[in-house]
Amino acid sequence: MGIFSRLRTLISSNVNDMISKAEKPEKMLNQLIIDMNEQRIESMKAVAMAIADEKKLEREVMNQQAMSQEWERKAMLAVQAGKDDLAKEALLRKQEYENACMEYKKQWEAQKSAVEKLKVSLRELQNKIEEAQRKKNLLIARAKRAEAQQKIQDTISSVSGNRSAFDAFDRMAAKVDQMEAQADAAQELDDYSSNSSLEKQFAELEKSDTAADQLLLDLKAKMKALPDKEL
Repeated sequence: MGIFSRLRTLISSNVNDMISKAEKPEKMLNQLIIDMNEQRIESMKAVAMAIADEKKLEREVMNQQAMSQEWERKAMLAVQAGKDDLAKEALLRKQEYENACMEYKKQWEAQKSAVEKLKVSLRELQNKIEEAQRKKNLLIARAKRAEAQQKIQDTISSVSGNRSAFDAFDRMAAKVDQMEAQADAAQELDDYSSNSSLEKQFAELEKSDTAADQLLLDLKAKMKALPDKEL
């Protein structure tokens, strides 16, 4: 019957269009579910019309059968009344209704078979839509996770690629290290100079004291050697 061809065409065109425009998966999936449900409603209307046509044909079959039976009853009445010519006319009318009934019955059976196929297709469509609705949230969650991972990777790539700032930072750290080393060296030199001067002063003082002591000792020894009268 081709009533579902519009659904396939619409979904296919929407998917291709959305994917080509790189729309967000959540928006695309939600829109697809909306389109599916809208087409499901349209398909249900089409199936309902097909069922109505089937019922109409069924009623027509029953009506033709009833008319055939009615003309047969009239033919019997004519025979009972001894009016064979009238009975023949009635039988001809009965035959016309029987032929029409057979034609309507063929159409009704064909329509009934088509309706059953449409019902099966509609149930399959409903099942697919329900499955799509169940999968939608999972797909959205997966898409968001992938998007987050991509953002993290882009950030890492951006940071890794921006080497100039890191190189400048490393150079500044090295400069600070050098400044600290120079300051420590200067301090060490100052301390060494101070210690050397102090040690020199004490050395001279100790040298001076030792010389005076020796001179004093020498003098005392000399004085002991001299007679008392010479003192």
